[in-house]
Amino acid sequence: MSHGVDEVAEGSSGSGGSPGPAAATRAEPAESVFAGPYRALTLGVILSVSMVAFESLGVATVLPDIARKLDGLGAYGWGLSALMLANIIGTVLGGRSADRNGPWRPMAVGLAVFAVGCAVAGAATSWPLFLLGRFTQGLGVGAVMAMAYTVIGLAYPEHLRARMFALLSSAWTIPSLIGPVVAGTLSDLTDWRAVFLLMLPLIVIAAVLTLPGLRRLDRSRDTAGAAGTPDPGAPAAAALPWWKSPLTGAVLLTVGTGLLLQALLLENIALLVVLALVGVAIAVPALRQVTPEGTLSARAGLGAGVVIRGLLCGVYFGSEAFLPLGLQELRGSSATEAGLGLSAGAITWVLGSAWQAKRDGRSQGGRTTGVALGFAVLLAGVAVMALAILTESVPAWIAVLGWAIGGLGMGVAFNAATTDTLEQTPAERQGEVSSALQLAQTLATALIAGLGGAAIAIAQHYDSTTRTALFGVFALTAALALLGILLSRRLRPTAAVK
Repeated sequence: MSHGVDEVAEGSSGSGGSPGPAAATRAEPAESVFAGPYRALTLGVILSVSMVAFESLGVATVLPDIARKLDGLGAYGWGLSALMLANIIGTVLGGRSADRNGPWRPMAVGLAVFAVGCAVAGAATSWPLFLLGRFTQGLGVGAVMAMAYTVIGLAYPEHLRARMFALLSSAWTIPSLIGPVVAGTLSDLTDWRAVFLLMLPLIVIAAVLTLPGLRRLDRSRDTAGAAGTPDPGAPAAAALPWWKSPLTGAVLLTVGTGLLLQALLLENIALLVVLALVGVAIAVPALRQVTPEGTLSARAGLGAGVVIRGLLCGVYFGSEAFLPLGLQELRGSSATEAGLGLSAGAITWVLGSAWQAKRDGRSQGGRTTGVALGFAVLLAGVAVMALAILTESVPAWIAVLGWAIGGLGMGVAFNAATTDTLEQTPAERQGEVSSALQLAQTLATALIAGLGGAAIAIAQHYDSTTRTALFGVFALTAALALLGILLSRRLRPTAAVK
């Protein structure tokens, strides 16, 4: 569920002394990313990203079936939130390890942990064991994704980096189109466990292709003084007290958010309130620590850009998370049919992003308008999808159409907001702001998925219906879309933006 990660990585690729893709395209291309020295590494990195993308959308498609069979509907949101929260820790750990020792170790450990998580989830006989597998997967996914983009700046010459970023974009797009349908078909014809077990041989292949090249890269780094990529931030980071380190902030944010989401599943109101307040008290200071100044107040400029990313992903991924559940539980659709909705959104996301990119080339001042327009179209998509899921008189296929509309709006707004935020970011802060954007995406997805799961649990506690709970989820994401429209004008610190 991490569409668009490539845009963030492209913006941050200039950090640490590495020029970005725009600079790379000006060089004379003398080689190919599939030439002999790079072929195996290129295939391995692309496969690593593709299998993460496939697993993410594949599990979202079959999660309703898993929750029913493992008696987990009461904690449905945790099926998504567990992975997303662990992703925060895995990303920070992987990045810090790569800075110290090179990318081989975090990639190897990340792939191994991801494989263990897939095996545990695929073999789970209870919902808690399944969630343990999902959390383990998240740790591995965070490290693997962090390394996929780090490797491009370390292993490839300047004139090949832009091509690699483009290939990684395709590595997300293709699984987004076919992953939900393939996963739904596997679940319908065999069993949901096949989605997880399918990952294991792919992980082995990715390791065989990727790790030898990274081992050579680490050796070259050791010999040549980190391969010419100094780490000027390391002394400053080491001087920080441990409680102010990025890792501590990421762990506290994960713990606090987890406590809040778990509190919402409790039937005891007094305990719910106490645990929720503790979670908020832990998470909010940690969030302030790991995001740019002004984020919590949505200050015009970078702070608002990070908040807008969070709102966009909360609306899109928060709604998308419950599309398969709504179609299967309320409209009697199969997992394959539900997967078509996710694929429709992925297709139109690409189209919306391409349209905004062409529009951006004609008018630099149109990004704020693009964000507002994208939020409005995304809101319309949520409304159409919700109407089709919650109203039996409306054909179920209208929900797929609705999500195609939503994906179009997401593509426009995501492209415009990401481009404008990173354009405002000084070169020395590209890594910080790019990480904050990705953090906002992950956290918002985990929160909305968790809140939606809590709504389903509350509905069960008080003899209500799944229909009522999903109405609450879609009402929440619609409200976030409206807030996004209002905040879009704060994307730039000057009121003169058109």
